[in-house]
Amino acid sequence: MSSIPYNAENGNEISNSVTNFMTQFQIGKLLFKCNAGKAKGIPVIEVFRYLFCLIFSDRSMYMQRKTGIFDGSFCKNTVYRFLNNAKINWFRFTTLLSSRIINDFMKPLTDESRKDVFIIDDSLFDRSRSNKTELLAKVFDHCSMKYKKGYRMLTLGWSDGNSFVPINHRLLSAADDKNLLCKAANFDGRSLAGKRRKESRRKATEVLIDLIKAAQSSGVSAKYVLFDSWFSSPKTISALKTDCKLDTIAMVKKSSKIKYGYQDGRYNIKEIYKQCKKRRGRSKYLLSVDVTVGDEAIPAKIVCVRNKSKKKDWLAIISTDTAISAEEIIRIYGKRWDIEVFFKTCKSYLHLVKECRSLSYDALTAHVSIVFARYMMLAVTQRCNTDDKTICELFFRLMDELDDITFNQSMRIIMDALMDAVMEYFHITEQQLEEFTASFVQRLPKYMQKALECSSAAA
Repeated sequence: MSSIPYNAENGNEISNSVTNFMTQFQIGKLLFKCNAGKAKGIPVIEVFRYLFCLIFSDRSMYMQRKTGIFDGSFCKNTVYRFLNNAKINWFRFTTLLSSRIINDFMKPLTDESRKDVFIIDDSLFDRSRSNKTELLAKVFDHCSMKYKKGYRMLTLGWSDGNSFVPINHRLLSAADDKNLLCKAANFDGRSLAGKRRKESRRKATEVLIDLIKAAQSSGVSAKYVLFDSWFSSPKTISALKTDCKLDTIAMVKKSSKIKYGYQDGRYNIKEIYKQCKKRRGRSKYLLSVDVTVGDEAIPAKIVCVRNKSKKKDWLAIISTDTAISAEEIIRIYGKRWDIEVFFKTCKSYLHLVKECRSLSYDALTAHVSIVFARYMMLAVTQRCNTDDKTICELFFRLMDELDDITFNQSMRIIMDALMDAVMEYFHITEQQLEEFTASFVQRLPKYMQKALECSSAAA
């Protein structure tokens, strides 16, 4: 499935949902704040709404005009001028919109003690069929392990364990001239367009810090920053701790060049792993050691776990918050998967890559921001459909907040399904089932037994 189907029956429902979303979060005012206002002519909000809703139609703008079903009050050049407008600050628009959704809608639904997180990751913005797109570059794809034509879409998101909201992005080109395929258009370096193009040539680790600072300045806060090993370096971790006042939970890069302070010496992660005694049995993690990071000697904790895809391999997770347990570090890092789901949804269902074929870097930036806004609407709608606290103030007072990522609940569901299957296929008595269940539970690891006891007590 590559598109969201549209038909006459759900057309009104979609239109109402879009209208409510734009009204609730004042999209028109946000566009005006970001230099997208007009004194006369076609209102900007109409053009934005058309592009926003284009995903829910089964035809592109070209096919709509060709088949005569285009019902807009503007011509196609109006749309192109809107997308190519170099003066619109799309980065600010995305940040302001996400800030309103997170602070005014998401956070009031959750307890202050919940560990919300920033998540940083990048994904390939593929332009394999392009040759003349502005700032096109050869980009290394982590999935195929090959170089492809396109951009690195560096994305910052926020998650509370149930809902993911994209905060901002940057389409990064090549920092090295030898990987740059097309040059940038000429703009004054002091202008918004000039700064946007200059930033696209910077390193991802440098842009990462700026994205988080911009989010914090707009009022978005979180307790931790999560990212994988591609961004995990002592320099980045130290900058987040000292400049942004944020703790990091990240996958450790198994590099012999990256060393940590451990027992009055400096060792890489492989050397630390060899020196330490590992936990035996079916423990959830292999070892947990205290280290220091960077020249500032920032205290941190490294937790090593088994690699499920390779039995003889292991993975390491580092946390600059040494007060939390190893199990909590593993659990919080699991929230990083939300951004992978976000990338998959945007590419497969929201037409992130295939919808816009413009050669302008400004138009591509505008298109990505519109796709992010679509995902924000889906995140709000999904939360409204699953969280009873969004119905009215009475439900807000009486209903409990949605659970975070819970292992206990998953174990109870698996056990119930297993017992039902045993009863159905083997036709055993209730007493035999109880004996079988008790014997099965005794063979499980201690943390699974504890999870089943907690879920049974809660039920």
